[in-house]
Amino acid sequence: MALTRLAGLHGVATTYSPSPGRTVEVPRDAVRAVLTALGVDVSDPARTADALAAREAELRTRLLPPTLVWWPDRPPAELTALPPGTGVRLTPEPPDPTDTSPPRADVEWTVGPGTAPALPEGFPHGVHRLAVATPDGRAATAHLVLAPARAPAPGARTYGFLVQLYSLLSDRSWGMGDLRDLADLADWAGRSLGAGFVQVNPLHAAVPGTPTDPSPYRPSSRRFPDPVHLRIEDVEEYARLDPADRARAADLAERAAALRAGVLDGRALIDRDAVDALKRRALELVRTVPLTPGRRAAHEEFVAREGTALDAYATWCALAERHGPDWRGWPDGLDDPRSPATARARRDLADRVDFHRWLAWLVDLQLGAAQRAARAAGMPIGLVHDLAVGVHPHGADTWAGRGHFAEGASVGAPPDDFNARGQDWGLPPWHPDRLADAGYAPYRRLLRALFRHAGALRIDHVMGLFRLWWVPAGGPAAEGTYVHYDAEAMLAVLVLEADRAGAPVIGEDLGTVAPGVREALRARGVLGTSVLWFERERAGRPLAPHDWRADCLATATTHDLPSTAARLTGADVDLRDSLGLLTRPAADERAGARQDTAAWLALFTRLGLLLRDGAEAAPAEEEQIRAVHRFLVRTPARMVGVWLPDAVGDLRPQNLPGTRDEYPNWRLPLADAAGRPVTLEQLMASRRLRALVDVLTAPQPSPPVPPPSG
Repeated sequence: MALTRLAGLHGVATTYSPSPGRTVEVPRDAVRAVLTALGVDVSDPARTADALAAREAELRTRLLPPTLVWWPDRPPAELTALPPGTGVRLTPEPPDPTDTSPPRADVEWTVGPGTAPALPEGFPHGVHRLAVATPDGRAATAHLVLAPARAPAPGARTYGFLVQLYSLLSDRSWGMGDLRDLADLADWAGRSLGAGFVQVNPLHAAVPGTPTDPSPYRPSSRRFPDPVHLRIEDVEEYARLDPADRARAADLAERAAALRAGVLDGRALIDRDAVDALKRRALELVRTVPLTPGRRAAHEEFVAREGTALDAYATWCALAERHGPDWRGWPDGLDDPRSPATARARRDLADRVDFHRWLAWLVDLQLGAAQRAARAAGMPIGLVHDLAVGVHPHGADTWAGRGHFAEGASVGAPPDDFNARGQDWGLPPWHPDRLADAGYAPYRRLLRALFRHAGALRIDHVMGLFRLWWVPAGGPAAEGTYVHYDAEAMLAVLVLEADRAGAPVIGEDLGTVAPGVREALRARGVLGTSVLWFERERAGRPLAPHDWRADCLATATTHDLPSTAARLTGADVDLRDSLGLLTRPAADERAGARQDTAAWLALFTRLGLLLRDGAEAAPAEEEQIRAVHRFLVRTPARMVGVWLPDAVGDLRPQNLPGTRDEYPNWRLPLADAAGRPVTLEQLMASRRLRALVDVLTAPQPSPPVPPPSG
């Protein structure tokens, strides 16, 4: 049928398999809606037939796709398939401004029968421009991604902490954790505990407004971090405030101290909006202090390097202050960043645009300082930043890059055993064809910005490099379908930028994973994520430690899952029951949870990892958490991650999927087993954390030597 054929040619699935041996047919209306979001006219059978004919002709007659990938061991098949006698010219991308090597000359060759193209030795990796001309007069151009074979490996095995930065307050933070707290945590964990990394939640810029969406996974911009993470006192100009402004700043700091006290004594949740308001007022004062010549030069260098992307982001921020955060409701012309109306508004708001450029620079400086502190403390990796899967539909990135996003659909997840209705995350998807036409420039610029101060990068929902579940606007999440991306190109760009940064990549590959995805990621050096409770044999039994994969970050839990203490005690079931989130009777849910926990504890006991008696034994729940981590360090995983709340026995999840107002997602401070908030200073003195670290750093027994063969 024409619709099915057309969908396939645009990478739109008409069926999918939620589990082995089960196939679900996508509703035809959903297929039509997704094709429409891709810009394909399927409004009636005749137009569908015309669209199919046009797509078939396009694919049949084009010489090259818009983007090709050249791996070191595999030239693009499209080049070897060109007619003999075709002339090929490869123009290297301009070198990075910091690259002092002379620019490369163009490379030319003629396609011969049965010959594979070759590049000069040492030809640089990058996204180059390719032009071809056939003997019969046809011509084409394309982007060529020349990538290393693999992303950098993490080096020697190491462990580290996973933390939601906002939740980690110190005695000096302004009501939520900040970048100085992050630097101090990394400095202490590296020097005193021998940790190799600290993984944080996405620090992306949020959509302003009251209330702001607190989720770090629905940002306004993934390219620029949020100034709410700044430590105000660490801005150099703060120390040079005049007496009147210093008094005003001191008043703001006292109000921030009251916010902090409310959170730490358990009376209040973290109030990002209130923290942001106080910090913005303080920063307005600090901005009146002139920059020193050196600081001004550094600021100008940052603005020049970030270029038009920073201009667009700062312009959006200034316009949002005046017209509200949803650009779709702005006055005529302002919905287009390149319109004359926007150019006039940018001039009118020049001071506010400059203010937001300045804020972006300050955050960049403090992020860099945090990573330098981590590496100076001996961490081989340092900070692991997190890339959210998408952006808010009203935010800066969709405004600035509107042409690269599909309209009329959002990203989510299909129905599964955990959510029978599917999920709609409300994030507009990148348009795969427009990304390819641009040589994946938006994606590449995003990665480069994140790698700038990262020792490694975590990719949330890494399966999105291959396919994403698109939900048609206004439709139920269950009635969406998968749209496929050029995974070779997405992976090649990722590996290219990771290699340039010298930073490993960790993919969050939990949930429904299509066949071949993990194998493709592993082949390109992208680590996976292995969570204890999900690692099982086919029969459902817990997977023995020696059977775990090595190329992964192994951990007990994540920000979307119960803490280990909650799972071991059953508190997670109690919480979901109290909120009406259980999908089967509470008694059955509790019995299943106890059975699952018992199976793991039995394995720990058989392996000698769980101390039950004697002077060394800790209280049951604390000892069980130690056993969990003794197990994790027995696996061959290259990286072992400790969810920081597990180190102090926190029972509360930071995020409870399926809730919005029913639960305070993304607003809870780190707390101990009794629910008492724990400051960074108290964490550093925690006996319980030190005992857990002893488990992680204890010498491990050598693996058994297999008997000689034969």
